[in-house]
Amino acid sequence: MYRSLTLKAVVCLSALGPATLLQAATDPQVDALIQELKELRQNYEVQQKALMVLEQRVRQAEENAPPPPKRLVRSPAEAPKNGQSIATGAPGSSSYGQSLKDDSTPAQSVNDLYSEASGFFGNGKFSFETGLTYTHYDTNALVLNGFLALDSIFLGNINIDRIKADNWTLDLTGRYNVAQRWQFDINVPVIYRESTYQSGGAGGAATATSDDTVKRDPQIGDVNVGVAYKFLDESANWPDAVVSLRVKAPTGKDPYGIKLVPVAGNDNLNVPESLPTGNGVWSITPGISLVKSFDPAVLFGSLSYTYNMEDSFGDISPQVNSKVAGDVKLGDSYQFGAGVAFALNEKMSMAFSFSDQWAQKSKVKPDGGEWTSISNSDYNAANFNIGMTIAASDKLTIVPNLAVGLTSDAPAFSFSLKFPYYF
Repeated sequence: MYRSLTLKAVVCLSALGPATLLQAATDPQVDALIQELKELRQNYEVQQKALMVLEQRVRQAEENAPPPPKRLVRSPAEAPKNGQSIATGAPGSSSYGQSLKDDSTPAQSVNDLYSEASGFFGNGKFSFETGLTYTHYDTNALVLNGFLALDSIFLGNINIDRIKADNWTLDLTGRYNVAQRWQFDINVPVIYRESTYQSGGAGGAATATSDDTVKRDPQIGDVNVGVAYKFLDESANWPDAVVSLRVKAPTGKDPYGIKLVPVAGNDNLNVPESLPTGNGVWSITPGISLVKSFDPAVLFGSLSYTYNMEDSFGDISPQVNSKVAGDVKLGDSYQFGAGVAFALNEKMSMAFSFSDQWAQKSKVKPDGGEWTSISNSDYNAANFNIGMTIAASDKLTIVPNLAVGLTSDAPAFSFSLKFPYYF
């Protein structure tokens, strides 16, 4: 029994011997692994601290960074100043474009830009606009039978070589917005005019010239009223669309019956004794306007037609000591315009556009006579326009515009400055 126990002990010691020897042999490797693990842990802690510092710096940079630039187009659902909702477009509108982010807000200059692009003031229920326009004409070789061309120049049976006209117009316009869908407006112009007529043949000499200047003190012109309805809201594929109707009343001084008087020293030059401020007839102008946003630009276009009603006058003769009653039918006209606008920053935007107006010939019919077309009374007046909107405050906008004539019938240039104020 003793020998059996001794043998078992020897067997156990023999089995444990190699494991003990193996453990002793691998201790340096374990120490190396443990040391490497410690180093990795230290590096990991250093990286963790570096990440924490970097995250803290990023948060500080984000807090101190300026806000991102505002988008240049706005959502139809966005609300503008004073808590009023914004129409998505129209002759007269102020909200175009698709929302890039639900919580983004448009630049104020964009709101004003949209208003100018379409004419629809959607920043409030009521707005009042004061505008001042200076127009300069410089035209050669006009021989026409008395009537008002382009609502600005009186022309008659005058042999003249040149006419220069300077017109100042103060426009007072009120607009009322109903539910961002309808707009009603009224415009009252006050006009000051000064025209200088020049012609050769003074004193019988072909090379001698003379001129004479005729002025008209400020007086109310033709008052006009309009209504616009926005029937289509802008979407991904469709523009904002608005139809409008404008009626102009003959409240200004008409050009018919104004006598042409000779200029002393030049039998070749006759000038009107006064200047008109209106065309003397009622007119109706239907039109349509389209506006589509392509961030950051806004495209706009318009088309309209003016129908001038026939009317009778007690005197249509420009001859001194002559009075002839008759009818007048001014030529109807078409107007077309298109352009692009874009915001420069929060307070300023710019627009470039082309506009054209062409009219048919006018006709007169003396009592008991036949209709006669007035020679050269048709015209084509095209302009290139450069406009700007400046957001002076939340309620006041400044709108300068320069129009440069592209055809001989258009004014040489026209500069206007408007101040729409929103209530």
